[in-house]
Amino acid sequence: MTEAGLIAPVAENRATPATAKPRPREVFLPRDARPRTALSKVAARLRWPLGIYTTPVAALILWQVLGTAGVLSPSYAPAPTSLAGSAVRLWQQGVLGPDLAVSLQRAGIGLAIGLTVGIAAGVLGGLLRSGEYLFNGVVQVFNTIPLLAVLPLMIVWFGIDELTKVLLISFGAGVPMYLNLFAAIRGVDQRLIEMARTTGAGTWRLVTRVLAPGALPGFLVGLRFSLAYSILGLVAAETVNADKGLGFLITQGETYLQTDQVFVGLAIYSVLGLLADQFVRTLERVLLRWRPGYEAA
Repeated sequence: MTEAGLIAPVAENRATPATAKPRPREVFLPRDARPRTALSKVAARLRWPLGIYTTPVAALILWQVLGTAGVLSPSYAPAPTSLAGSAVRLWQQGVLGPDLAVSLQRAGIGLAIGLTVGIAAGVLGGLLRSGEYLFNGVVQVFNTIPLLAVLPLMIVWFGIDELTKVLLISFGAGVPMYLNLFAAIRGVDQRLIEMARTTGAGTWRLVTRVLAPGALPGFLVGLRFSLAYSILGLVAAETVNADKGLGFLITQGETYLQTDQVFVGLAIYSVLGLLADQFVRTLERVLLRWRPGYEAA
């Protein structure tokens, strides 16, 4: 058989009649890329009516039912309604309000210091090789040291005054901010940087138009961790050698076997954590509108 005889059938099979219409190309979208209908959104809302608060509220309801039925002893775990009454009583007695104000002040000052140092070091470390060599090693060391392990050393260095508590909160907030911001800056797509340079963008324009938007998601992740760790630092700082604050309120409840007072302090810490998370979620919705993301089913 000749070479032409081998090739001819293939050419025959590939031939397409002139009148044949090309088949439309099928596009298979991933589930998260398909537009969600109003009905699907309503169904998702019915499954989870309170969103991320569905499980906590369900746990509170179960807790209340078990407490009312006598399954849980009031001295072991008072019911949520009993805790609400204790919180109102402590507020009316002028105990809860001042302690909460002191704790918020400590957390705010420590968080501001930690974020300032973490952001400055993260930007310098992400943009400059010398900044990486200067900060990255020491921050990686700090990242492996628990907050409670740092507390005795800070007491030896700075005493038991407010400075120790504020620095502990700053330590907890600054380290995760640096780590996430550094990784976010170094993770910006190199092709975007090269494209900006080919269009003649200078250093300032490159930083503000490419690196800053590209690193913004990582910055918000770092902010979420910083807020959470600042609350952990607040707990650690206030439960040791404190004479006011939520930690002092919890310690007093432990000393005098007032379980409801301990739970009130823990509940306030939990609410602060939820509020911090919602704050970051709101920032993400506002600042990251330009970035399409996965929409869970």
